[in-house]
Amino acid sequence: MTSIPLFPLNTVLYPDGYLPLQIFEVRYLDMIRKCIMGEQPFGVVQLLDGTEVRKPGQHETLAPVGTLARVIEWAAPLSGLLQIKCMGTQRFRIVHSEQLQHGLWMGQVEMLPSDKVIAIPQEQQNVADALGALIRTLQEQKIPVDQMPMQPPYRLDESGWVANRWCELLSLTPMQKQLLLSQDNPVLRLELVQDELSEHGLLEG
Repeated sequence: MTSIPLFPLNTVLYPDGYLPLQIFEVRYLDMIRKCIMGEQPFGVVQLLDGTEVRKPGQHETLAPVGTLARVIEWAAPLSGLLQIKCMGTQRFRIVHSEQLQHGLWMGQVEMLPSDKVIAIPQEQQNVADALGALIRTLQEQKIPVDQMPMQPPYRLDESGWVANRWCELLSLTPMQKQLLLSQDNPVLRLELVQDELSEHGLLEG
């Protein structure tokens, strides 16, 4: 088991996901600075109850599964403000968590297996095609790479990568996002994403 600092957010980070953040709370400024200096990751977990910015007397409930985040770029434009860009790496399950006196959460976590590299099944090829079409549209609109919701390399032939990018893009409930993040089989995750896309009329064929 590993002990890591946790960053509860109203979003879910998936492996290979891109997450830009603005940090201004003291508890997270210290944490992120230490992660940058030590080249260490931190854990992004979904906030099931409570708000991202700490309030007196607030109770925060953390989701049981999260993803390690690695800082790939940072800037400090003002005193007391950090702008960071992170990439998701490996999923983990929280075994035990506690909130320290100054508000930072620490977690004892066990790492979950990385997705096996599995080609897109023919039945789900339309899911990958739709994501490829979206990426091309954004590129044609001259969206800068660092403002794209997904980062290269675009692994449109991998079930796990395609499923994870749709998990980030779709408007899903917190419970749905957690179920998808917790799903160890990337093809099954892709099938569940396909069901969501079909339900919203976002797939051809």
